[in-house]
Amino acid sequence: NNDRNNSDRNNSDRNNSDRNNSDRNNSDRNNSDRNSNDGDEDRNSGSEDRNSRSRNRNRRDRRDRQGNRRPSGQTGMNEYEPELTEDDVLLPVAGILDVLDNYAFVRTSGYLPGPNDVYVSLSFVRKYGLRKGDAVIGSVRQAREGERREKFNPLVKVESINGLDIETAKNRPDFSKLTPLYPQERLRLETTSSNLTTRVIDLVSPIGKGQRGLIVSPPKAGKTMVLQAIANAITTNDPDCHLMVVLVDERPEEVTDMQRSVEGEVIASTFDRPAEDHTIIAELAIERAKRLVESGQDVVVLLDSMTRLGRAYNLAAPASGRILSGGVDSTALYPPKKFFGAARNIENGGSLTILATALVETGSRMDEVIFEEFKGTGNMELKLDRRLADKRIYPAVDVDPSGTRKEELLLSPEELKIVWTLRKVLHALDPQQSIELLLNKLRETETNYEFLKQVQKTTPSVSGGSDNED
Repeated sequence: NNDRNNSDRNNSDRNNSDRNNSDRNNSDRNNSDRNSNDGDEDRNSGSEDRNSRSRNRNRRDRRDRQGNRRPSGQTGMNEYEPELTEDDVLLPVAGILDVLDNYAFVRTSGYLPGPNDVYVSLSFVRKYGLRKGDAVIGSVRQAREGERREKFNPLVKVESINGLDIETAKNRPDFSKLTPLYPQERLRLETTSSNLTTRVIDLVSPIGKGQRGLIVSPPKAGKTMVLQAIANAITTNDPDCHLMVVLVDERPEEVTDMQRSVEGEVIASTFDRPAEDHTIIAELAIERAKRLVESGQDVVVLLDSMTRLGRAYNLAAPASGRILSGGVDSTALYPPKKFFGAARNIENGGSLTILATALVETGSRMDEVIFEEFKGTGNMELKLDRRLADKRIYPAVDVDPSGTRKEELLLSPEELKIVWTLRKVLHALDPQQSIELLLNKLRETETNYEFLKQVQKTTPSVSGGSDNED
């Protein structure tokens, strides 16, 4: 019996030992599975990191494809200079150069980015002394059969810059180093006796080459008609002036009307386009104007409107955290000021005249802030009155606050004396009476010269003056 009991106890111990070993094996197996799962999780985590990096890369590529795009397959090719062989076929291209941070493009379809733009490396920009706004004529290489086509063909040859040969263009002056002067040569706007708008501007706010003028207008006061009249007068009287009409945030039908009625370069971005497009065309247009002035040309830029350009920069510019009243970012008004401040008369040839409209009485505090920032920056101002326009009195010019600084440089002494006397007479009347009197007297005469002679005869204070108006 004792032997049997000992045998049973030994069997029981053996079973317990086997059971414990089995539990330990299961525990080890579970730990191994957990470690395996941890390894899988680490691998999955690494895979997720790679996927995240890939998504970020794709997002960057998408951003690069928008607006100012980086050419596909040309990453890191900022210093790339294509090589030509004898059997290469060259295709001519022409457009306006837009220089960005690390690369440049020749805009072949206007002033906005397009699918047929031509890529320009920075080495090309430095080699030929290219500047933003240059009109470049050159060549691209036609892709060979079976060769992978780049998204944007690179420029391989430059033939002319702003109509000049390459060596002459390299030695041109820099716009920022040219000496600015007050306007001294007059832009006469008077064309026909029936065009009263330009005749009134010639008398009230004479314009010279290099003028920096504001046309201050409430909505529906006729500012677009005034701009069209000025544009047509400049193309008629001064065909050598290069006219550029820049329309920012405008209605599409107004753009079409301006293109058909004005014989000049019309650069437009309609209100249904993003704010970045408004700023792109404004910057490229003013750089284009500067390049023309550097070559000694007289350029006139008509901007409609400075207020909307300020709004566009307020939307497009990165937030600085400092907000002025009306919701205007403190840094948003610097680029429009730079645009407006480019107007100047250049010593020893060339001028850049900028006439910009500014909206007032819109009910927007932002518009008031933008106007106040530009109020004292111009040297000529033409004020339009909504009350006159409501009574169908055109041009709805408020004579009293309108005027030009240093107008004695633009008018002859005799003409200046008569104009000052005319202003004294009109100042004594209210705005409606003064413009109605002026328009009625202008209708009775064929030219401003004839009108001023009549004023000289009928006003005792200038009756003894010289008959020579010029």
